[in-house]
Amino acid sequence: MRTWAPKGQTPVIQFHFNWKHVSAIAGLSRTNYLFRLYEGSVKKEQVVEFLKALKAHLRQPLLIIWDGARPHHAAIVRQYLDSLEGHIQITFLPPYCPELNPVEYLWAWLKRHAIANFCPDNLDELQTVARNKLKSAQHRPSIVAACWIQATLW
Repeated sequence: MRTWAPKGQTPVIQFHFNWKHVSAIAGLSRTNYLFRLYEGSVKKEQVVEFLKALKAHLRQPLLIIWDGARPHHAAIVRQYLDSLEGHIQITFLPPYCPELNPVEYLWAWLKRHAIANFCPDNLDELQTVARNKLKSAQHRPSIVAACWIQATLW
């Protein structure tokens, strides 16, 4: 790894690490995306909350393509989807195929480019910066298009 420091001095990378984390959920259309960040893991109740927000925001029938994450298969999620009488249709990606999921490329862009060298002091700072970077990228359709192209679904 190459790093920078004054000549003759060993570079020191400060990293504030604890075991808490921020998780994200997103819906990616052909030209844009909607997302939410959560402290800790995304839970089944948060999946239902996100689906409700998508439905309210988009107001058109939706086809959602999901990976095999456990919250996607929860009974509460299935009950909510059944109550919509077909307004939201679900299909699943094949198991162990993250390379087919365009949202994975959005997260990769966020981690490897937008906040690659960012070292937050706390979880709130990480959440704020990640949210701001994702919001600014919503105005760059090339990022969304690149996610679809990399997933070979464009």
